[in-house]
Amino acid sequence: MVALTGALMAGCGSGGSSSGSSTASASTAPTAVPPHLEVNAGPAPWPRPDDAIQRVAAAGLPAFKSEQLFYHVHAHLDVFVDGKAVVVPAGLGIGGDKNAKVEVQNGQTVSGLVGGKCSQPCISPLHTHDESGILHVENDKERQITLGQLFTEWGVRFNTDCVGGYCAPDKPYKVFVAGQPFTGDASTIVLKNLEEIAVVIGAPPTTIPNAFPTS
Repeated sequence: MVALTGALMAGCGSGGSSSGSSTASASTAPTAVPPHLEVNAGPAPWPRPDDAIQRVAAAGLPAFKSEQLFYHVHAHLDVFVDGKAVVVPAGLGIGGDKNAKVEVQNGQTVSGLVGGKCSQPCISPLHTHDESGILHVENDKERQITLGQLFTEWGVRFNTDCVGGYCAPDKPYKVFVAGQPFTGDASTIVLKNLEEIAVVIGAPPTTIPNAFPTS
């Protein structure tokens, strides 16, 4: 959990834990993105969208006034385009209130809630606090949250053929979970605790990440 008191402090640990069982209830299905919520179909890098809470709703997720830690896990996402890493922005799923901040501190972009809470819904159960690629799932109940919902919050096109402006057959992509190729619709991948996910667009990097980062 991130509580901001005067200064932004990023991170609630790179580990994570669940206070419930391993069986999670299904999340609300993502809705179609409204016409006014444009999807980024251009090349990387893809910045954090300004309309964070509207995109949370588009992902079919609730927004809370503070972080909910009944069900608390972390996954890690790497994105590569022709072997080069793409930044997963800080502050995805966070916004819409004066206490929801995204700032640069000591050269690092970090995001969180000043004083730990907002006056109105400002944080999704799926969010990022920094640019490390750690995806925080912090929920009021057990709820399956998927990679597709993350890309909806990010505002980046993600379907079976395209990631952003990169599309098959010219620039196809593959997804790896714990270093193993994933077959099927990658948007359905459920974010699990301490799991590494790599989205590889075009030529792959020298090494495909296969484990949650320990530092």
